[in-house]
Amino acid sequence: MKILVTGGVRSGKSRHAEDLLDGAAHVTYVAPGRPADGSDPGWDARVAHHRARRPAHWHTVETADVAAAVRDARDAVLVDCLGTWLTAVLDEQELWEADARTISGEIEKRTDSLCEAVSLAHDVVVVTNEVGLGVVPSHRSGVLFRDLLGTVNQRVAAVCEDVHLVIAGRVLIL
Repeated sequence: MKILVTGGVRSGKSRHAEDLLDGAAHVTYVAPGRPADGSDPGWDARVAHHRARRPAHWHTVETADVAAAVRDARDAVLVDCLGTWLTAVLDEQELWEADARTISGEIEKRTDSLCEAVSLAHDVVVVTNEVGLGVVPSHRSGVLFRDLLGTVNQRVAAVCEDVHLVIAGRVLIL
């Protein structure tokens, strides 16, 4: 099973992804890591909320190297979420102000590695934000993020068997 679960913010996509792996004996939950600059004051509360919802036997890994975490997992994997991963990569590499070629090259390289890891995994569910459904600020960073995440989503979807769109807790299998 390789599934990309997408939807807007607070759509229920993470809960749906968790439900997909509910019967798995062991699950590695990969959280792509908190923003290095501390720009997300709600991070700890959201992580605690998600952790409390998950079964106690799920193993949590917080890392920006999601591809390595997926490759290293010996069980089912839930990656939550690609938007956070992309932000972590842009922060880690200090790419927000870099030129377009540098940004695209680094994100393409990281996405290649992630797609390879997902394609080799046995059971993996990847959660992402559907940027085509939301309002994106028209400034450079907003457009950059939207365009990059849209491309990442398409690439990951291409190596998955199914894509589930979640809107208001309702699921449409594409």
